[in-house]
Amino acid sequence: MSLILASASPRRSKLMADAGYAFDIDPADVDETPLADESARRYVERLARNKAEVIAHRHPEATVLGADTIVTVDGVLLGKPADDTEAAAMLFRLSGRSHEVMTGVAVAHHGVTRSDVAVSVVTFRTLDRDEIEAYVATGEPRDKAGAYAIQGIGGELVESVDGAWDNVVGLPMSLVACLLAPACSAPPELGPA
Repeated sequence: MSLILASASPRRSKLMADAGYAFDIDPADVDETPLADESARRYVERLARNKAEVIAHRHPEATVLGADTIVTVDGVLLGKPADDTEAAAMLFRLSGRSHEVMTGVAVAHHGVTRSDVAVSVVTFRTLDRDEIEAYVATGEPRDKAGAYAIQGIGGELVESVDGAWDNVVGLPMSLVACLLAPACSAPPELGPA
């Protein structure tokens, strides 16, 4: 089976490689504007499906894996910050409280797309202004949903994770394995207990 990852994310590539998958990369470029009244869950699943299907049209014989990750708190979607000021604002908003990280995963193969969403609840410890400014100055928050990377320096901001840690990184591998397995009829438990 020829497998294509429809993402340029080095974090997703690393998770896939570490899990033993052989794959090529062909990043999808899709409109990521949320639809009116679209829930966070539907949003990330729709984007994952769109990414997988766009690349599947280019490679009709391949199996294509698409994914999208967002952070949500107070019903607000926190994607990648536009700049350091927005990154700091996101981190202040997350400080001392819990938020959800959702990753939509989709697999497209021969005109059929299977998809689902994994959810993890992440709790930040209380952060002070100096700590937030120092973290933003590292540059790590710039291309991360919610302005942090749990697998990097941003892991020091996290008090706890309820759910899959790799989901917070950007690709829940148990869900990937299920969606890639033709015999898998029910996705694994995708959220916190």
